[in-house]
This record gives sequence, structure tokens and C-alpha cells, in this order.
Amino acid sequence: MSLKESGRLIIKECTEALNRIDESQSEQLIDAILSAEKVYFCGIGRVLLSLQEVCKRLGHLGIDAHYVGEITEPAITERDLLIVASGSGESVYPKSIAEKAKKLHVKIAWIGSNTESSIAKLSAIQVRIPVQTKLNCQGEMISRQPMTSLFEQTLLLYGDAIAMEIIERRNLEINSLWSFHANLE
Repeated sequence: MSLKESGRLIIKECTEALNRIDESQSEQLIDAILSAEKVYFCGIGRVLLSLQEVCKRLGHLGIDAHYVGEITEPAITERDLLIVASGSGESVYPKSIAEKAKKLHVKIAWIGSNTESSIAKLSAIQVRIPVQTKLNCQGEMISRQPMTSLFEQTLLLYGDAIAMEIIERRNLEINSLWSFHANLE
């Protein structure tokens, strides 16, 4: 397969995965983001990298966004939202963080594939990206890419789609968003 063919395959799979996400689940997540005082993100590995990009993008929209473990992470409260992403919903670190947040009465949103997972069951909001995980659950979209690449890619694109919806809802002027962008570069 050529590089161009691989690129087309990746774009095709991401488009199909995005199209499979339930709109009502997305609406619940966006409503929760907009009503939260602060929004926190938790994941591990490549999922965390995708979430960090989403966190940064929400910061560009004026949302007080943080990822769990950052050096300047403020205390989370019951007025906040914790978004946990894990395809399998069983990753040890995100699961432990979700359990701790639940004890603190924090609203939890989960983004993943396995709706029967431990993290999904702890969450008030579930957004299913129904793609292949390490568990190979029923109803997952099979990918030709290695391991869980499709989940991480779709997660990042989904985060940008959420940001675009927030821009629309808040009637934000795109050029005004530069005031939230880093300027020491």
C-alpha cells in the first residue's frame, strides 16, 4: 500500500467512525462542557495525547480546561466536569481517577467504545466511538490500522468537532479566539 493509499484509508475510517457517534450523546457532552466551571481530561498513552490537544482547543475557546496530572492542575469540585477517554473503559489509571472523581461528586463523561466497561458505568454521560479496542467487543468497527490508532485519531477529530459546535453555540468570532492562544512563541 502506498503512502497516499494509507492516507485515504485513514481518512475513510475516521469519517466512518465519526459518522457512527450518536448525536444525542454529543449534545449531552457539549451541554455538560458549557455548564461546567472547569473541564478536566483524563486518559493514558496516545489517548492522553489526543485529549491534551482537545483540552488546549477548549482553552482557546475561553473554557477553563485542564488535564489530570498537569503541574498546574487545580482542585476539582462538584461544579466541574471530568472527561475520561478509554477505548476499552478498563485502563487502570483512568479508571482509578474516575472512581476518585465519583467519590468527590464530580460529573463524569466517558468517551470510549465498550459501553459495558467500568468507566462507562461510573459516568453520567457516555459517548461511544464504536471502533476496535484491545477487547474486540461486539459491534466495534474493524480497522486496518495498527492497534487502537483509529480510536485516538477519531477522538482528536471528535474534540475539534465539539469545539466547532461550541463556537457556533456561543456565536464566537473565529479571529477573536487568538486572544486565548499562547503568545510567547
